[in-house]
Amino acid sequence: MSGQKDRYIDPLTDFGFKKLFGTEPNKMLLIDFLNQILPDRKIKDLSYSSGEQLGFTEIDRKAIFDLHCIGDNGERFIVEMQRAKQNFFKDRSLFYASFPIIEQGKKRNWDYKLEPIYFVGILDFIFDEHKDEEDFLHIVDLKNQRCEVFYDKLKFVYLELPKFKKKEEELETQFDKWMYVFTHLSRLQDRPPKLQDRIFTKLFEAAEIAKFTPEERDAYQKSLKYYWDMQNVVDTSRDEGKEEGRMEGRKEGRKEGIEEGRKERDIEIAKALKKNGISVEIIIQTTGLSKKEIENI
Repeated sequence: MSGQKDRYIDPLTDFGFKKLFGTEPNKMLLIDFLNQILPDRKIKDLSYSSGEQLGFTEIDRKAIFDLHCIGDNGERFIVEMQRAKQNFFKDRSLFYASFPIIEQGKKRNWDYKLEPIYFVGILDFIFDEHKDEEDFLHIVDLKNQRCEVFYDKLKFVYLELPKFKKKEEELETQFDKWMYVFTHLSRLQDRPPKLQDRIFTKLFEAAEIAKFTPEERDAYQKSLKYYWDMQNVVDTSRDEGKEEGRMEGRKEGRKEGIEEGRKERDIEIAKALKKNGISVEIIIQTTGLSKKEIENI
């Protein structure tokens, strides 16, 4: 379906995600969503912080978050939308979580007390190690050898959207409804009876493309085209890489053959992305290749 014919915005595009969840007039949507996936924290209000965080030395990479918020009790929330599969997304999660930890440091008479930090990853892919599991919500705490929570102020939450298969009539909880919104909103032409709550009234009003300004429609179309272009390149290259890996693995009969195929896949993806003018930072996130490897392609 063409984006111009859609009635509602795709919340998984960069523009759509930030339009619905990253603006002050719509922050009640983000608050309600976070309260569903973090039931131990009842957020009443939050403020948006800069999405850009600078490293502390020249060799530190700059981190750019999708959403960075501070709750009414001082807790920090980093909310990331990731559509294309990334080899080291868990590493990226930890790296990003380090910034709100360090920024809380105080120079004088500081007792090292920190406010809680929550990293929320909304993923349009499935982790390889989770592909045989039915669970699509993963909540990760820092635990000791007895599986007891050792530190309760750092939490990672991952939502694997492709695993959510419920139909509208099967929606039971508010969490179910949010998952349905993420996976179906852009394909809806009418507001479903199950989504008549006040919070979803706000969401559907904000998501209706016909109400956008000309500038917003243009920005959305560019965001949509960017995703389609990148996704097509990644999907094609990944399929070709998988086949090469399987053939090489059979030929050699060794694990090295499969790994070599994966490496070739990542290189082909990087070549295609560079050709389409995609930034080195996004290519690193998508393929896991180093900056030097990408520059040498």
